[in-house]
Amino acid sequence: MMDQSIQQRLARAMEELKATEAAVAKAETELRGSSCTVKSRDRSVEVTVDAQGGLVALRFLDGAYRDMGPAELAASVLEAAEHARTTMARQVMQVLGPLTRASQAVPELSGVEVDWLKIFGPGVMAEPDDSAVRPSQRRLRDEINEDGEE
Repeated sequence: MMDQSIQQRLARAMEELKATEAAVAKAETELRGSSCTVKSRDRSVEVTVDAQGGLVALRFLDGAYRDMGPAELAASVLEAAEHARTTMARQVMQVLGPLTRASQAVPELSGVEVDWLKIFGPGVMAEPDDSAVRPSQRRLRDEINEDGEE
């Protein structure tokens, strides 16, 4: 017969595993519907990317693009797309980060080390510039942060 403390530790580990599985499912659902919309610094274009960083929308704003040369317009599109991808990657990190940490209840579950730089590139670790991000996207990020603190 198993020692009582081993049974208790195993039960705690199983509870932790079930809670983690539920949190992963919630995170997947949350991210599946997430997107990030960003305007270029010059306000000539707006791009939207999904949680995987894929470009899902591109809008040219206020006719400003008509006075731009091809290289300038391309640079604005690329700048906005990169900013949106980096912002979205940070949101993904905020949602998934807590799932990688060590278990408080079960010390044997040490957590998973994730190399965010390798996954998303160095820009993801730089200080965020949210000036071009729509306020609704900042609210989403705030809600994600607050949800993890409950």
